[in-house]
Amino acid sequence: MEACCLHIVVSAKTPPLIGVSGGVGKLNKLREQKFVETPDGARKRFCGVYRKSQSKRSVDVVSPSLDFPTLVKNPSQEQYKLVGGRGVKADSNGAINIGLHNGNSSQEKREAKSSSKWRKRDSKSLSKRSSYGGCVPLMLEALDTVKDLDEALNPWETTLNNKERSIILKEQVNWKRALEIFNWFKEKGCYELNGIHYNIMFWILGKARRWDHVENLWSEMQAKGIAPTNITYGTLIDVYAKGGLKEEALLWLERMNKQGMEPDEVTMGIVIQTYKKSGEFEKAEQFFKKWSSGTAASGGGKTTDTSSVRQALSSYTYNTLIDTYGKAGQLHDASDTISRMLREGIAPTTVTFNTMIHICGNNGHLEEVESLMKMMEELQCPPDTRTYNILISLHAKHDNIDVAASYFSKMKENGLKPDDVTYRTLLYAFSIRHMVSEAEALISEMDKHDFKVDEYTQSALTRMFIEAGMLQKAWSWFERYHHAGKMSSECYSANMDAFGEHGHVLEGEKAFICCQERNNLSVLEFNVMIKAYGIGKKYDKACELFDTMEKHGVLPDKCSYNSLIQILSGADLPHLAKPYVRKMQEAGLILDCTYSVVISSFIKLGQLDMAEKQFEEMIEFGVKPDIYVYGILINAFADVGSVQKAMNYVNEMKNSGLPANPVIYSSLIKLYTKIGYLQEAEETYKLLRSSETNPEVLYSSNCMIDLYSEHGMVAQAEDIFEELKQRGSANEFSYAMMLCMYRRVGNVRKAIVIADRMRELELLTSKLSYNSVIELYASDGRLTETVETFWEMIKSNIQPDNSTFRSLGTVLVRCGVSNEAVNKLEVTRRNDAENGLQEWMKTLWSMVCVDESSWNSSCPYELNSFIM
Repeated sequence: MEACCLHIVVSAKTPPLIGVSGGVGKLNKLREQKFVETPDGARKRFCGVYRKSQSKRSVDVVSPSLDFPTLVKNPSQEQYKLVGGRGVKADSNGAINIGLHNGNSSQEKREAKSSSKWRKRDSKSLSKRSSYGGCVPLMLEALDTVKDLDEALNPWETTLNNKERSIILKEQVNWKRALEIFNWFKEKGCYELNGIHYNIMFWILGKARRWDHVENLWSEMQAKGIAPTNITYGTLIDVYAKGGLKEEALLWLERMNKQGMEPDEVTMGIVIQTYKKSGEFEKAEQFFKKWSSGTAASGGGKTTDTSSVRQALSSYTYNTLIDTYGKAGQLHDASDTISRMLREGIAPTTVTFNTMIHICGNNGHLEEVESLMKMMEELQCPPDTRTYNILISLHAKHDNIDVAASYFSKMKENGLKPDDVTYRTLLYAFSIRHMVSEAEALISEMDKHDFKVDEYTQSALTRMFIEAGMLQKAWSWFERYHHAGKMSSECYSANMDAFGEHGHVLEGEKAFICCQERNNLSVLEFNVMIKAYGIGKKYDKACELFDTMEKHGVLPDKCSYNSLIQILSGADLPHLAKPYVRKMQEAGLILDCTYSVVISSFIKLGQLDMAEKQFEEMIEFGVKPDIYVYGILINAFADVGSVQKAMNYVNEMKNSGLPANPVIYSSLIKLYTKIGYLQEAEETYKLLRSSETNPEVLYSSNCMIDLYSEHGMVAQAEDIFEELKQRGSANEFSYAMMLCMYRRVGNVRKAIVIADRMRELELLTSKLSYNSVIELYASDGRLTETVETFWEMIKSNIQPDNSTFRSLGTVLVRCGVSNEAVNKLEVTRRNDAENGLQEWMKTLWSMVCVDESSWNSSCPYELNSFIM
């Protein structure tokens, strides 16, 4: 077997982890591999194919620009000739020369087709193929253009070596073609297929997610006694992990361990990446520590000598560890890893710093970001485009938009060219902050350098112009991309949504028509337009548009139905919503929440009979009500005091196996309070208290205070009230209930304390509370407090009613004013509300103030400014 070294590139974004080596694939060769950074900051491993010198045959590079004919070897084996076309022969050094040969054959037609395909091939791919040298480019082109393998590989059938077979397999882009070639090698029986070839096939088939073929090849490999290497297991772990089969990937690691095979550094990195991508950072760390200590392998097999692995890790491995620690939120460990790199003499790369900057920035440690930038400068590790992209993104995220913009300028000053990510990141940051002039300047720069605005940013800019009040500019911006003819359905929808959400229904309609002109209408556009009509309160148009969906070849989905039904129900039009509920049911798209929206709308309108009919229809169609549906019905009948119906729904809910929740408990307590069911209310209140704390507890507690007050159970009411005060949740209603209870039981002193506290805490906000406090003060003959509270009521723009003046009349009579005078004030107020109120105020203040100076000092406000 020829010694060779061939490396498989994992992907365009992920540094390669798989090495394929002749022989046992020694670790020192893996470490000697060179890395280059890709534009996105990842790194790729590149290693040229080893070109062994040969005395009999030259391996000069063959120009890929030459048209390739089908070749056959003549019996003398000294030259090649073209059957019916061009001739190809070897010179004295074995180099292949291709010459023109006249003729009109089917072979020439194939030549023309081959030539055309070759010219269209990507220049990068051509350069790569030509770098192989020798006959390899010709072999690959033959395989691309000639389907029959015997014909395609005939010129080289007897000379194919292991290296060439490896390259041929690796260069296949179609897994079926690769498998066909692999099987052809096997069928010929004259070719050695070793672990390298199987590793390549594992990678190709795994990338295509052909797990059945992978398993078959593994079984075949075992049957032939071909021992799997670190590379084999690393390849299998990697492809299964990237294929979303994490558990299966780790089973390959387990098989490896059972053989007593210690993962090398590359395989270790694959395993860590697998754990990291699945969010199992702790397991990734544990595996690395176990691997570092030399205990990662188990089983009875021979363990690989790992002393060299432990002495020096590659910068790629360190970068993987740093990224893993960062995603796990272990910033200290990530920093320690950089320190370890420096101690071991491994200089951090730009990728290392990019990773750390991203980690620190995402965790809000912007000071650390600045320190890392200084360290990059000290270590003469220049930032790249990705570095600046990360900095721009981080500062934009933390609302340091000026700093983000400054890094954009600095990037260009340092000779780096912004890429798509740079422009899009900054442009989006400008758009959401309504920085119109900055955004327009950046768009002009992008146009100059032929950078395209992505659809996500395009719709964000439309929204920016709309929210900045530049409606015409927004429409022009939309039209620019519409006329370009490359807008997707999602982009049209996003623009329509931007117009519709801000009430610009006409522009939304025009965008819808533009989408229709492109024959690009989908259910998404209809749903967005229905939503826009709802926001614009154009309910008839929403229904009309929905009804035309099928005419346009678009079937409504769940979102279509729910959106329209919610719009109509929210607009107090449940009768219009009902037919669409039936259509949704017939389409098999109905949800229990759909019915609940309509039922709630009927309840809001006080049409409980219609709500019940909708509930019955729901049951009839086999839709099981959830706890929310039962809750709104129980609460509705509790509000109107309909005990029997409310309890019927409670029992029905229990029979259906649905457990009550805090909302249900609160509704029941409200019902029990209205009808005076003390025992039932107490039991339900205990159940509520045993559930999680939520806002409903306050309302229910107030209900219990009211219920205890009605039953004269002062101590129990006080316990709940004190608990509410300790939690800081006692509100105006809590205090008002306690005030009424103390008045009811004749404890005026405590009632006065509550009233004073309410005024002190400024809890008087409703007419009912003011009237309760005024009535209390008046009944106790407290003229000053009565008048002051009344004055506070007027200043709060709360209109007094008959109950208010009744209490005021009581306090005046208790202070010596005759009933006739009080009646006269009332007659004046009823005939002329404004003058009557002023007369009441003058009379009240004349009773409080002993002279004019005290009147002026006590009543500094202009009364007229408070009269409605």
